[in-house]
Amino acid sequence: MVHFESHGFQDAKKSKAMGKDATYLPELKDLKLETSEGDKPLARPIWVQDLMRHTAGFVYQGATKSPRIKEMYEKGNIEGREADITGDEMLKNLGQIPVAHQPGTVWEYSIAVDVLGLLIERVAKKPLDAVLKDMLLDPLGMKDTAFWVAPDKRSRLAEALDSDPLKAGMLKSYRDSYNPAGKQYFKGGSGLVGTAADYLRFAQMMVNGGELDGKRYLSKKTVEFMLSEHTVGMAGSTIATTGPGYGMGLGFGVRLHDGMAWVPGSKGDAMWAGAWGTSFWIDPKERLVGILMAQGPISARAKVTKLPHGD
Repeated sequence: MVHFESHGFQDAKKSKAMGKDATYLPELKDLKLETSEGDKPLARPIWVQDLMRHTAGFVYQGATKSPRIKEMYEKGNIEGREADITGDEMLKNLGQIPVAHQPGTVWEYSIAVDVLGLLIERVAKKPLDAVLKDMLLDPLGMKDTAFWVAPDKRSRLAEALDSDPLKAGMLKSYRDSYNPAGKQYFKGGSGLVGTAADYLRFAQMMVNGGELDGKRYLSKKTVEFMLSEHTVGMAGSTIATTGPGYGMGLGFGVRLHDGMAWVPGSKGDAMWAGAWGTSFWIDPKERLVGILMAQGPISARAKVTKLPHGD
């Protein structure tokens, strides 16, 4: 949890109060909710699950409906769009900004997974790029995926056309030409650069229920849990990225019905689209995976409002 509290006693005689042995994100312990009557306390703490499903109350500065929160995100350089900011600095600034919704009540695409990445760093006591390398990229054989492109691989990078109106801003937001370690925090929600072949290995592992090439990476039940709806009864919609008929799992948009969606598929299939023009879908029922990687930011914006599977 972002907020951590202890209750009860540590011994049977009830003579020693239960202590708090760890607090990973103390910068966020006093978060408030923005309301028309002023900032108010949160009804409950933000959970790790909220970070995983975008229900923490955080926002993206370019999409929030609150002019005040937008300005505070920009002044605090929360998203590190044009200038580097360390994780510690980002969390310190974020802790001074109210959330837009009570935790667990509204789905809104946001920096929640970036905060999750910083939480993982503190729990693991090492940078997020190292955690991903040790636990995901190396075990799965994703040799061409990282947060930056080394000089000897730059010639392989697909570049967007200069005529794309979003290119300049995107290059400022996603600086992939140098190692950001110690300068810019690694974003849990964006920033990895890789190949279709690499991502296929991850997607195939997921569609296989957590197994690839005879080795198990996630339990079957963990994968089922990730690909289940986790926003039942909440406000907000994933439609801008997924199209109609989808809810939110843990890291994936998940299809809730056989009908409703703009394209054929199966109840329980999962997908998402990336800002540069990438998209993927996995269908466990049909055991199918689809990956599209394009270098067109402007086409990505059109795609997520019309063709959620990149067809």
